[in-house]
Amino acid sequence: MSALPVFRWRLAPDGLATFRQLRAVGLRPGGQPVAAQLERPRKRRGPLVAYLYRVDLAKPVRPMTPARRAALARANAARRICPTCRRDAGYRIPTSLGMCTPCAFPEQPERT
Repeated sequence: MSALPVFRWRLAPDGLATFRQLRAVGLRPGGQPVAAQLERPRKRRGPLVAYLYRVDLAKPVRPMTPARRAALARANAARRICPTCRRDAGYRIPTSLGMCTPCAFPEQPERT
């Protein structure tokens, strides 16, 4: 059992990047294991943690195909439908409410 190397914030060596850094240059981890960990200390709470991946093992991001674009559009459309009143809310329904705002708070008057 091996432990991950831990680096302090902004002190990671070259050749390692976070998921967002990889995505910014058009790469993805591609199934590789986490190579190291980056920690940013905070007062009164545990440190913020970011996982680092090796850039040389990263793979290019898969291109968006028409079928993937259509599936994503259907999934986003389904998240806009209120399960209570079955109307398109015009925004993504928050998971904390589970329904559109007028259904969640019926006693409040609607703004026009």
